[in-house]
Amino acid sequence: MTSRHTPAPDPVGLLSLDQWSELPEDELGRSELQEGVLIVSPRPRRRHQDTLGGLYTVVQAALPSDLHAIMEIDVIIDAGFPPTVRVPDLVVVAAEAGEPLHAHDVVLAVEIVSPGSARLDTVTKLSEYAEAGIRHYWIIRPDRTLSSFALVDGEYVGVTHAIGTFTATEPFPVTVDLTRL
Repeated sequence: MTSRHTPAPDPVGLLSLDQWSELPEDELGRSELQEGVLIVSPRPRRRHQDTLGGLYTVVQAALPSDLHAIMEIDVIIDAGFPPTVRVPDLVVVAAEAGEPLHAHDVVLAVEIVSPGSARLDTVTKLSEYAEAGIRHYWIIRPDRTLSSFALVDGEYVGVTHAIGTFTATEPFPVTVDLTRL
């Protein structure tokens, strides 16, 4: 394993966006930046990854040519200091969106709840994504329910879909068989 030397951040200080971007790729866990604090969590388990792979396949096949789905990529939620950078399980962005991705580039963010991430996905990220202006947010739980949210007047309005088929018309037409994820 090759590693490059990057100075460690001050353990009592907050990271800037520049310091975040200089960190080496995390090979052991999953890193996000929450208001300047580096948060590292374990890589998702197989069931989570199977759900993500199945969802990606369905979403990518349904997208119009001007949209593109990307799994597990950094999205700058707040570039001000202290910054917040999240790694949604799946995002849909305009095909021509560049890097780094910012919240305004994201048409849809999807989080798949894992053990230990329920509060983060259903409370913290729900609030952050709405405040950042991400127009659509889906949360998939281990029981195969899907909550879909749309941004209305700066707040998410949502509905939960039970096991079965979920059909959306916005932000693009798609039908997801939740029992197959």
